[in-house]
Order: sequence, then structure tokens, then C-alpha cells
Amino acid sequence: MKEQGNLLLAIVLSLLILLGFQYFFEAPKMKKEAERKKHIEQTENLTNNNSNNLEDDITGYLDLENALNKDERIKIDSPKLQGSISLKGLKFDDLTFKNYKETLDNDSKLVTLFKPSSTKGGYFSNFGWIKVSSDENFDLPNDQTIWTTNSKKITNNNSAIFSWTNNQGIQFEQEISIDENYMFTIKQKVINNTDANISLSPVAKISRTDTPVTLGFFILHEGPIGLVDNVLEELDYKDLKKNIGPIEYNSKGGWFGITDKYWLATLIPDQNSNVIARYQFYTKNNKEKYQVDYKGGIIEIPSNKSATIKNLLYAGAKEVKLLDKYEKQYSIPRLDFAIDFGWYYFLTKPFLYILIFFNNIFGNFGISIILLTLLIKLIFFPLANKSYVAMQKMKELQPQLMRIKEMYKNDKVKLNQEMMGLYKREKVNPAAGCLPILIQIPVFFALYKILFVSIELYQAPFYFWIRDLSVADPTSILNLFGLLPYDPNFLPKIINIGIWPLIMGISMWAQQKLNPQPTDPVQAKIFMFLPIFFTFILAPFASGLVIYWVFNNLFSMAQQILIKKRMEKEKK
Repeated sequence: MKEQGNLLLAIVLSLLILLGFQYFFEAPKMKKEAERKKHIEQTENLTNNNSNNLEDDITGYLDLENALNKDERIKIDSPKLQGSISLKGLKFDDLTFKNYKETLDNDSKLVTLFKPSSTKGGYFSNFGWIKVSSDENFDLPNDQTIWTTNSKKITNNNSAIFSWTNNQGIQFEQEISIDENYMFTIKQKVINNTDANISLSPVAKISRTDTPVTLGFFILHEGPIGLVDNVLEELDYKDLKKNIGPIEYNSKGGWFGITDKYWLATLIPDQNSNVIARYQFYTKNNKEKYQVDYKGGIIEIPSNKSATIKNLLYAGAKEVKLLDKYEKQYSIPRLDFAIDFGWYYFLTKPFLYILIFFNNIFGNFGISIILLTLLIKLIFFPLANKSYVAMQKMKELQPQLMRIKEMYKNDKVKLNQEMMGLYKREKVNPAAGCLPILIQIPVFFALYKILFVSIELYQAPFYFWIRDLSVADPTSILNLFGLLPYDPNFLPKIINIGIWPLIMGISMWAQQKLNPQPTDPVQAKIFMFLPIFFTFILAPFASGLVIYWVFNNLFSMAQQILIKKRMEKEKK
């Protein structure tokens, strides 16, 4: 009986555990999955009806050449961009930069921004209209619509007008133009040739297929971005994937798009219009889709009347001077926020402009970094002067400090009292030497940000082997800096140390020799290993940042030597 009772109890407990697991874990999971499936269906319907985005119903991918040859196209040819617009669906789905390559190799491909949706990593934008009410009985253009055009090419001197008329006689037009840089202007016009009034809302969107490879750095945002009522919104791809349903914002004006490290695609509505912006993720035919779109206000078009609105599309490199220019030209708020300047915006942006100024004079961003370093040193010289004077006095006090430490080595309280008394008599602040380091921290991070995110330094050369200041020193100690016939770059850069990180370590060691040595032996050993530690740490960093650190150390040493000589002169 006892064995049967235990068996019955085990069965009951097993059932309770199974039911509990089903109730607390499986049921919420199934509910969430059902909501996700429902959302995907709603998204596809909403996308089809509201965003002019009837995606190609193919499971696999086409190669780029076949995708571009699939439909009739009109060319885009401007000083900085080349590509085409598909007449089917009127999509901006073929854009390549003329001035930026993927690598420094002579045979490197140009960087491509937009690609057709049927290719892997498809990325495109288009503009359209939606009905205000489902009771409206007229057709709208969608991604299957074949538009006609009055031109064969769009250039910075020649726009193109695209037209399509529905079965009810309503004519839709888009006049597309581009300037000499990366800004497209899209004028949407609707001519109501019917006997009834119609109501429409303009829509625009950017769509991206597949999750792009990102650097994954916490100091850099890559993904959906926008300015909503003057507030910067940054959403990660993974956050959109987790979210069920679109994330919506109401905004007056602003801009909404997707950013990569150096490139930006963003929709810019009329800055006086109220819009609803959406950011969403969904899947279709086993493909991951990210979409950024906005819907404008209702536009009433009386019978035999027309209405025209203007939108902007920025599809290009995040060049700071260009973004600032557009910000003023089109009254676009905080367009420069598309560059991830970070917390030290008040330093990073001015530093970047100073680098650009020096580069315009000397034609080399490496020289610009050195001059910026010198300028920073000159600005903080009065503060550094006081600090270095205190450090020099501390160095002169070392013999006395050692005697005090020896005399009172068994009495910590008396030792501290005597040391404080010595500092007071000699008017020395032992913490003053740390001040320049504290000041350098935000400066260091600000410059690191610039070198990391600024397109201006992308593939910018210095001299000799440094051909790109935005990446790590390409040389390696492991092949004796090119003397041995093999390439060790498959190894992590933290052990694959280049010439400039070694120079930085040596300069840091030399600078330490000018400073007073810590009286505590443990601290002395830590300080002794710091140059080695920083050599390894900075090895993977942008070579421009390492060059800054080297010259910062050299200028600091020069300051210390000058101050020391002046103090010796004053004593005589």
C-alpha cells in the first residue's frame, strides 16, 4: 500500500509540474507567438495597403545583375552618386557612391548603399499615398505599378517626372531631382480628374531586408534612427526584433531613417507637417524585414483640382559640413545627430571642425591630429603648468619622503602626519599631478569618437605605411614589421602590435621617467607596467588615435622639461 501511495503521489506531482510548466511557461510563449504571427499578417496587409510596398513573392535571392535587369530603369548620375530607379514601383533601389571604396585596394568595389529588394541585403526607399478611408473607391499606385517618365536620366542638372493614371482618371506624378551631393527632392502631385472629392495621406518608407552586420561597439549606434519632436530616437535591430508590432511616434517634422557607421538613409517630411513615424520588424518568405516609414496628414483634393507636396530623401555619407548645410538650407532640426558624436558632443563636433580646418590647409589629417594635440596643450598650458610645477616639487621631495618613511615605518599615523606636514611647509599638493590626466580623459574619448565615426577620416592617409587613420596600424611585430614573408593579420590586433603603438609605449615610459616615482613600491610597480599595458590596449585602436597619444606624450615631456629648467633658473 505504501508503495502504491508513493507511486500515486509521484504521478500527481508530475501532473502538477507538467500543468504548471504549461500554464506559466508554454501558454505565455504560445500567446506571444500567436501575437507575433497576427502582427506579421497585419504588417503585410498594412505594408501593402499603406506603404506602397508589395514585396516580391520569391523565397530566395537574385544576384544583383539579374535583379537590376529584371525591370526597366532610369539612370541616376550625379557628382557623388550613380545608380538607377526602377519604373516598376518607382523604387530608389540602386545607389552606389562614386567617391568611396570598400577597401584601399586598387581593384576594390565602390560602396553600395541601396540594392533591389530581391537581392540579399536589399535596401530601398519609395514614396506614395494611402486612402484615408476604406470606403474610397479608387486605385493607388503600388510596387507593381509601371510608371512612365519624360526623361532617361536624373542628374544634378536634370530632374525627371514620373506619371501614372488609374482607371478612375486620377493622375499621380512624382518629380524626382538630386543635387550635387546626396539629397533627393521628391515632389508628389495628385490631379483629381473625377467628379468627386478625394482624400489621401502621403507616405514614405525605407525598407531593409536581412539584419546587416554591425560592429557591435557600445559607443556606436547602427540601425533605425530618427528625430522625433527634436528628441533623438535610436533603436537597435535586436530591439525591433523583440518588439511585437510597430513602434510609433507622433512628430511635427523631424527625420526618420536607418544609419550605418558612415552612411545614412533618412526620410525628411515637410518640417511644418504633423506625421506618424513607425519603426518595425517582420518576416516574409523567411526573410527578415526592417521598415521605417511615416504617414502625413489628410489632404483633401476637390474634383478637377490638384495637390502637391514635397519630401526629401537623404541617401549618402554622413559628412558633417554637408549635414550642417542641409540643416540650415531646409530647416531640418539636428540633422548632425545622425553622426554619433556621443556624450561629448560639445567637444567632438568642434574637434572635427578643427581637424577639417587644418586638413584644408595642410592636406593631411595626420598633421591635423598633431596640430589639434598641440592646440589642446596650449589651451590647457596654464593649468598644466601648475600641475607640472607641483610634480617637479614632488620629485625634489622624494629624498625627504623616503627618510620620513624609513623613520616612521612602524607608525602609520605619525608617518602620514609628517608627510602632510612636509607637503604643507613646501606648499605642495600631491594630487595636483593627476589633474592633467583627468582633463585628458574627455579629450581622449572625444578624439576617439571622431576617429571612429567620422567619414572625413575614413581611409584618410598619414605618411609611410599609415594609409588609413581610422583603422589600426597595419604593421606587426610578429613579422618584424614586414621583414618576414608572412601576414600575421589573422591574429588579434591586441597581440599583433604595430610600430605606432610601440612608439606610444616608449613615449609613455619616457614621460614616466620625468615624473616623481611613487613612494609605495606596489604603486611603483603598477606605474612601471602601465606603458606595456597601454601598448597592448591601444594596438587595436585607430592609428590616428595612437598618433595623437604619442604626440600628446611628447608635448607633455617638452612642457615638463621647460618648466624644470625654468624652476632651476629661478633657484639660482
